[in-house]
This record gives sequence, structure tokens and C-alpha cells, in this order.
Amino acid sequence: MRPSTRALAILSLSLVAAASACAGDSDDGGGDGPPGTPGGHYFPNGSVLYQDISDAPVRGDSADTIAYLESMGGWGTGELRIDFSLEVLTADDGAPMRSFTPTDNHYAPDCDELAVPVPPGGALEGESGYACESGGDCHLIVVHDDKLYEMWKADIQGDTFYGGCLAVWDMRRVYGPEGRGYDCTSADAAGLPIAPLLFSADEVAAGSIDHAIRFILPNDRIRGGLYVAPATHSTGAARGGDAAPPFGARLRLRADYPTDDLEPGAQVVAEAMKRYGIILADGGNIALTAQSDRFTEASWDGLLGPGDLSSIPIGAFEVIDSGATHDYRGSCQRE
Repeated sequence: MRPSTRALAILSLSLVAAASACAGDSDDGGGDGPPGTPGGHYFPNGSVLYQDISDAPVRGDSADTIAYLESMGGWGTGELRIDFSLEVLTADDGAPMRSFTPTDNHYAPDCDELAVPVPPGGALEGESGYACESGGDCHLIVVHDDKLYEMWKADIQGDTFYGGCLAVWDMRRVYGPEGRGYDCTSADAAGLPIAPLLFSADEVAAGSIDHAIRFILPNDRIRGGLYVAPATHSTGAARGGDAAPPFGARLRLRADYPTDDLEPGAQVVAEAMKRYGIILADGGNIALTAQSDRFTEASWDGLLGPGDLSSIPIGAFEVIDSGATHDYRGSCQRE
């Protein structure tokens, strides 16, 4: 470890967070504060996303899966890198609820067609505002009251609102292995919620990430035709071999993997990957997804950079046993 002003700042914030946690501990563990706060949870503490899997058994084919990924080049860019482009917005009661025109990226019955809160001054993933101009995924993620609204391929320009798949999650509910429905997608390919799997600058600055983390792989490294809980969906683009991990696969950084040489912020993420793991949620190249710091109190600058975990190879991970896989038949049965 290389002591620095940043390390001291993280330690100080960690002590504050620990004191706050002790003041509000509950028997089921984990942070139960509002979304966006350090350690805050989007769902009740019983959610599988907050399950400590540090002692969970390893799948019998874990070694084969890791060997397969190594043979394919490991992570999408060859290194464990971080994408900081996803925005998470909070809408108060004054935010307008806007209807949208579904596009070809909106699927029935998988996707919801409800009015969406659109807070003034917000932005889509990778954009400066609500207009989707880059051709990217343009996710719109909004927390409002007890609902989490997540939309893929949103595009709002003036009075025109076009939307792809919208998934509205009830934050009062502990979702079972069926999620929003077997074979159903969401704003993410695996049918998972996005925001609860992102880690934020506020969490890292506070010294603790208390949930599983979203990760992605290239489609040729994802097993097609299958998924495993908590995922509920697969895609035709997934075309990995028989040893490839399916959507929903939960990987864990090995407990014996040394992290002392990592920067302090990277150590926080690494410890979360040991305790809560990472869950395969989508296809793409940059492995880990963090929340943008545009609307957080803490900043990523000087805290964590896109390559600060790049020294960790895919071979340092193992696949935990998440239960039986499900055949994907393309017939969404909404819950």
C-alpha cells in the first residue's frame, strides 16, 4: 500500500460511516439507507444482491469457466477496467411524469409502458442532457418514491420522448429468483436491475460497498441459451462456448488474492468483490460499471481511476454456485 492524503481521507470517511452503521444496525445486516447514500440499499436487506457470498460454495465447473475466459482473452479489453458513465437521478414530487412513445427497442410483455419521472437538469448515460446523441445505450435511471425506473435507449428532445425497454422496480419488494418474470428482459440484457449493482464515489469514499457489482463480458464469452439466478434473461447475441458463464453468473475474487498494492479506492472495490462478488449483467467490453459522479457528493477524481483494478486477472476469480441454470426460451412470463 502507498500511504497518501487520499488514503487518510478514505480512512476518515470510513470511520464516520462505521459509526453511522453501528447507530442503526439491524439483525439482517447491510445498509438500509436511501438510494445514493453510502451503503444505501435500493431493495430490502433480504435481496440476493446484498448476500455475503464470501463463504459460498464454488461451482463444480468453475475452473473450466475461468480457463475458458482466460483462453478468450479474459476481460473485454484484456484488463479489468471501469466505466463511469451511468447516471442515477433522484426525482422529487415536483418532477414531471412523462409518457413516452415506445420504439423498436421496447418489447412486450417484458417492458413496462408507464409514465416516467424526468427531473430537470438530469442526463442520460454518456450524454450531457436527455437527448441521445452519441448512439450509445442512453440508459435513463431515476429513483422516485418507492420505485426505480430504468430505461434502455431513452431519447428526450423537447416535447418528444422516445423510449426503449422500461423496467419499473418496486423498491419495497424482495425479488425472488424469478425477478420480474422468467425469460423477461429489463433495461439490461440479463433482466437485472442496474442501479443497485453500480458502485458510487460516495460508497468508495466512505470505505465500503455493501452489495454485488455489475460486470459485463463480450458476447462471445457469454453462454447463450441459458441464464442463472438472479438473471432472468439471455440474448441471441450471447454465443460463448459450453464452458462460458451464462447471464447471472456470480464471480468472486479469491479470498487469498493480495490487494495491499492497490490504491485505497481500488482496495474498497476489491474487498466488495471478495465479499459480494460480481454478477454478469450485459454484453460489452469494459468489465465493471460505476455510477457517474455528476450527481454524487464525492468525486472520482483522485479516488478511483478506470485502470486502478487492471492488475487483477480473470484467473483471480472463481464462479460461485448460484443454483440450477434455466433454459432461455424467449417467452417472458411476467410476475
